[in-house]
Amino acid sequence: MIKPVRRAVFFGLILASLVSGCAMQPPTPATTPQNPAVAELLAAASAETSAGRFPQAIAVLERALRIEPRNPLLWQELARVYLQRGDYRQAEQMAARSNSWVGSNRSLLAENWRIIGAAREQRGDPTGARAAFERAAQLEHL
Repeated sequence: MIKPVRRAVFFGLILASLVSGCAMQPPTPATTPQNPAVAELLAAASAETSAGRFPQAIAVLERALRIEPRNPLLWQELARVYLQRGDYRQAEQMAARSNSWVGSNRSLLAENWRIIGAAREQRGDPTGARAAFERAAQLEHL
C-alpha cells in the first residue's frame, strides 16, 4: 500500500519539476545600452550633467531615447537630470516612465522610487515622498 503512494508522489514531483522547467520568465529589459551610439550618448549626457549643462544633457538623452526608447536606464538618467535641474514634476514623470520599462530589476526600480520621493519632497509633498521612499526600501529588502 505504501509503494503506490510513494510512486504517485515520485511521479508527481517529476511532473511538477518538468512543468516548472517549461515556464519561462519574461526577459528582463537591458539596462545598459545595446547600441554603441547610445552608450556614447549616455556618456556625453553624463559629462553635460556634471558640467551643469542640464538643457544639453536633456537633449542628448532624448536623442539616445529615440534610438532605444525602451531603455529604463536612459529614462532614469533623464529623471535625474530633471531632478538636478529643479524640474520636479518632469523628474517624477521620467522615473515613472523608467519604471514602466524596468521589468524585474529591483535596484533600478528602487532608485526610480528614490527619485520620485526626492521630487515629491522638493515639491512639498511629504506624504507622497514618504510613500515613495518606503516603496524603494521595500524593493531593496525583497
